[in-house]
Amino acid sequence: MADGPAARLRQVRLRIEGAARAAGRDPAEVRLLAVSKTFSAEAVAAMARCGQTEFGENYVQEGVAKIDALRAEWPALCWHFIGPLQSNKTRDVAAGFDWVHGIDRLSVARRLSAQRPPAGEHGAPAPLQVCLQVNVSGEASKSGVGPGDLPGLAREVARLPGLRLRGLMCIPAPATDAAAQRAPFARLRELRDELAARLGLSLDTLSMGMSADLEAAVLEGATIVRVGSALFGERPARAGR
Repeated sequence: MADGPAARLRQVRLRIEGAARAAGRDPAEVRLLAVSKTFSAEAVAAMARCGQTEFGENYVQEGVAKIDALRAEWPALCWHFIGPLQSNKTRDVAAGFDWVHGIDRLSVARRLSAQRPPAGEHGAPAPLQVCLQVNVSGEASKSGVGPGDLPGLAREVARLPGLRLRGLMCIPAPATDAAAQRAPFARLRELRDELAARLGLSLDTLSMGMSADLEAAVLEGATIVRVGSALFGERPARAGR
């Protein structure tokens, strides 16, 4: 892309602001998560120099390497793990990240809770902030807990001492029509509200919307939008994880 990181960041923030105002919301309610997977630590640093503070990674080893590389210069960056998480990689995520968005199994949540360092150790605050991933589109190929199993999983995750359940996340099937984009986001909001009322939980987070559909997500109540290509450009190919 010809324009630099500052211009791209400004453009995305303007999109968020426009959608928020169209929904009658305060734009400050929507946090921008820069999805930096496959991009270098220097690309993250360049975006941080423009004022971006929250970054999302999908691959454990790649994310941990960036966190380690940038910790000295950028200790206040907030790191979100947003990809599928295997049980054998939970320790690094529990120790290095601030948020995990894609929990859909109690076994993974239990491991993250047990492996989260106590406050003050390794610079990691406790507890780990987490969202449950919901398969709102019902796609067999998609990760996420089904809506029917959501209350049971949320009840158990909310009890884990190393975690703080903040809300829900989804990755719906791609759509180009505005109404089709909004429908799964509206469904996730409804599920969050029902869950909070049913279990008496304070759930303040809806992690939904990406580069192509962030406006639809903000219109339906997103509090975190996960944006990669609109900020960083086309992703480079990855040789491995």
